[in-house]
Amino acid sequence: MKTAIRLSIILFSGIVLASCSGKDEKAAQAAAGQPQPYPVFAVTTQETTLDSDYPATIEGIQNIDIRPKVDGFVERIYVDEGAVVRKGQPLFSINAPQYEQAVRTAAAAISSAEADVNAAQLQVNKTKPLVEKDIISKYELEAAQLTLQSKRAMLSQARASLANAKINLGYTNITSPVDGVVGSIPYKTGSLVSSSSAQPLTTVSNTAKVYAYFSLNEKQLLDFSNVYNGKNLAEQMRNIPPVSLVLADGSSYAQNGRIESINGQINTSTGSASLRATFPNPVSVLKSGASASVRIPQHVKNVILIPQKSTTDLQGKKFVYILGDSAKVMNTPIEVMEITKGKFYVVTKGLKAGDKIVLEGFQSLKDGTKIKPEDKNTDSVYAEIK
Repeated sequence: MKTAIRLSIILFSGIVLASCSGKDEKAAQAAAGQPQPYPVFAVTTQETTLDSDYPATIEGIQNIDIRPKVDGFVERIYVDEGAVVRKGQPLFSINAPQYEQAVRTAAAAISSAEADVNAAQLQVNKTKPLVEKDIISKYELEAAQLTLQSKRAMLSQARASLANAKINLGYTNITSPVDGVVGSIPYKTGSLVSSSSAQPLTTVSNTAKVYAYFSLNEKQLLDFSNVYNGKNLAEQMRNIPPVSLVLADGSSYAQNGRIESINGQINTSTGSASLRATFPNPVSVLKSGASASVRIPQHVKNVILIPQKSTTDLQGKKFVYILGDSAKVMNTPIEVMEITKGKFYVVTKGLKAGDKIVLEGFQSLKDGTKIKPEDKNTDSVYAEIK
C-alpha cells in the first residue's frame, strides 16, 4: 500500500515538473521576441484624377418675378404652377375698369382736339386772303396761326394720353417675358393686386441652362489658381477641365458643365469667393433653387498613393511603418494632400517610389521592431483606384 502511494507521488511530481518546463520554454520564446508576420507592399508612383466636391445652389439663367404694373383684381389665371411657358404666352388677366375708361376718355379728347384744330385751320384760311388785300392787319393772321399751332399741340397731347391709356390697359394682360417654367402662384382669382404688392404674381425661371453657385475659401482659391496655368484669371478658367454635378440623391448629372465666372473679391464675412459653373438643362431635370455639389477634377501624374488604413494619426500628423534594414520597421511621418482619392491618401512628403510599408495590422508594432515581412502584390493594393 505504501509502495503504491510513493509511486503515485513520484508520477504526479513528474507531471508538474514537465508542465513547468513547457511554460518556461514558451516564456523563453516570447522573451526572445520571435519576428511576427506583417503584410508589406512597395509604393509606386501613380497617375490619377482627384475629385473635389463643393456644395452648390442651382439657379436658372433667368429668374424673373412677374409683378402687376396696375391695380386691380386677378380675373383669370391661364397657367398652373410648374407649367412650361413660351415668351409672350398669357399668364394672368387683371380686371381694372378704370383703365378701359381712361382709354375712352382719351379717345374722346382726341376727337375734341381734332375739331379744335379744324376750327383753327378755318380761321387761318379765312384770315389769310383778307390780310393779303390789306383789309385787316397781319397781326390777325399771326394770332390765328398761333391758335392753330396751340390746337395742334393739344391734339398731340391728347394722342399721347390715348397711347399711355392703351399701354396701361395692356398691362391688365400679363404675358411671359421669357421661355421658362412657372413657379408658385400665391394669388388666386379675385385677389386684389397692385404694383406695390409684397409678393409677385409668380416667377418664371428660364432653365434651358442653369448656374451652379459655389464658394472656395481663401486657401482653396490660392491652391485652385496654382493648379491651372494662365497669365490671368480668364486664361486659367479656360484651362479648367469640364466639371460635373452631383445631385442631392448622390447620382451624377448626365451632362458636364464649365466654370465661367470667379468673383475676384473675397467676402470679408465668410472669407470665401463665389464661383459659377454653367450646365445645359435641355429636359429641365435641374430645378431653380435645388441643391447639388460641383465636382472639379484635377489630373495628377507621378504621385504616390497609399491606403488610408496603412497610416496612423498622432498629434495631428500621419505616420507609416517603413520596412528598413534587417527587416526592422521605422515609424516615419508623412505629409498628404487634403484631397483624397477614395480610400487613398496622396503623399507629398516622406515617401519615395520603392519604399516598402506595412499594409495593415500594425497596432501593436513599435518603432524598430523586427518583423517577418509578407510581400503583397502592388497591383492588387492599387486595384481600387484603377
